[in-house]
Amino acid sequence: MKRSTLGRIIALPAAAALTVGLAACGSANEAPAGDSAGGESNLSGTIAGAGSSAQDAAMQAWSASFIEGNPDVTVNYDPIGSGGGREQFVNGGSDFGGTDAYLDEKELAAAKERCGQVVEIPAYVSPIAVIVNVEGVEELNLKPETIADIFNQKIKTWNDPAIAADNPGVQLPNTPITPVNRADESGTTENFVDYLSKAAGDAWPHEVSGDWPVPGGEAAKGTSGVVQAVTNGKGTIGYADASQAGDLTTVKVGVGEEFVAYSPEAAAAVLDVSERVEGRGEYSFAYDLARDTAESGTYPIVLVSYNLACTKYDDPKKAEMVKAFFNHIISEEGQQASEESAGSAPISDSLRQKLQPAVEAISAG
Repeated sequence: MKRSTLGRIIALPAAAALTVGLAACGSANEAPAGDSAGGESNLSGTIAGAGSSAQDAAMQAWSASFIEGNPDVTVNYDPIGSGGGREQFVNGGSDFGGTDAYLDEKELAAAKERCGQVVEIPAYVSPIAVIVNVEGVEELNLKPETIADIFNQKIKTWNDPAIAADNPGVQLPNTPITPVNRADESGTTENFVDYLSKAAGDAWPHEVSGDWPVPGGEAAKGTSGVVQAVTNGKGTIGYADASQAGDLTTVKVGVGEEFVAYSPEAAAAVLDVSERVEGRGEYSFAYDLARDTAESGTYPIVLVSYNLACTKYDDPKKAEMVKAFFNHIISEEGQQASEESAGSAPISDSLRQKLQPAVEAISAG
């Protein structure tokens, strides 16, 4: 299966590294999986990570929810962007990484050479909402092909027959449609375009990339710019991280025979119906996302970001600290913390059980 390049081409500015005191509850062998509280930590030292800026707020949330009972470990995370994070991890410049794209074959081979098998887990799932501002329309259903034709500027007014067919009985105005897209290269664009490419078929003939492919619409910089443009416009439609949709109407997207609103549960469910990429190693959980799923209750427009670690570290203390931190990241407590702080969708219990052996494999060489 072809690897998505999400995040590889995103030019993200480097930011100051997040430094928080962290530690695991007891030894990794004694603590329950993901447990970070309720006991004294015997870990101390520093681990450093770098990568996805999309994960930055989640990293802060994971750290903050982990720190209270674990004061003797410091975790540094520099949100330099996914490409930089993968490069640092592969080259041994960081102890763990965060990336909006799983490692490509060349990166994976280099990472295995560095640290044995690679732990690659999808711990951050963020739903992308299709947002609209149409006077008098508070609920809207759109099939993938309809969304594609709107953003491809083939459907030009809100009372178009294709939109009306998706919304029987709804009074739709004869208002011109203004599609709003990202002006800057972004992982949000690449995930949205990837969804259209897979779910809308021939209605979306454009190549998947982080650059918006259709000229002529309104362009805005960053998620906040898109949200502002949709909010201040008339008859506008855009796409943005669901946590920033605010009071705007969000579209229920066609999935099989139903229309599904975004929710944490529906967004996380896409991983449960997606195929794991084969031939990458026992502890690599890279997924080819099922954007075209017909599974009931699944919301397929999501950004999935991965965390990277080694199964073998030269320093036993670093191994124990990374293992403890990753246990917390995938724990129910950790996932709840990132949902509350970053608007992410908590992974399911079934996925957590699949990921747990990979985290438990982190050790000293």
